[in-house]
Amino acid sequence: MELDQDHDDVPQSGQIVEHFVKVEVNEMIHIILSIILIIALITSVFVVIKKRKKAGVTGIKTALTSICFLLIGVVALFAYWFNFMGLASWFISIILLFLAAYFTRYMAVSDDKS
Repeated sequence: MELDQDHDDVPQSGQIVEHFVKVEVNEMIHIILSIILIIALITSVFVVIKKRKKAGVTGIKTALTSICFLLIGVVALFAYWFNFMGLASWFISIILLFLAAYFTRYMAVSDDKS
């Protein structure tokens, strides 16, 4: 039995620190991307509301396309947070995309001829 074996399977202190730095950077990227998406979703809600008021559009049917598109972003965010990036989140996103396309029939037609 040899006592002078190389311990290649034991990580060195530098490797441990490097691993923890990679994990922390990965977590920071998750947080930053989530914050950017939340800010973009909130901003887009306010922009849609402002444009609807400016155009004088009322009713829920005309807003359903925008609501479906915003819900796709929310589903993607929840899938990202809860590691739910599987068939269910894709299925929900595709259904919301089809619903958004269907509800475009209720959107007002623009009179601008530019």
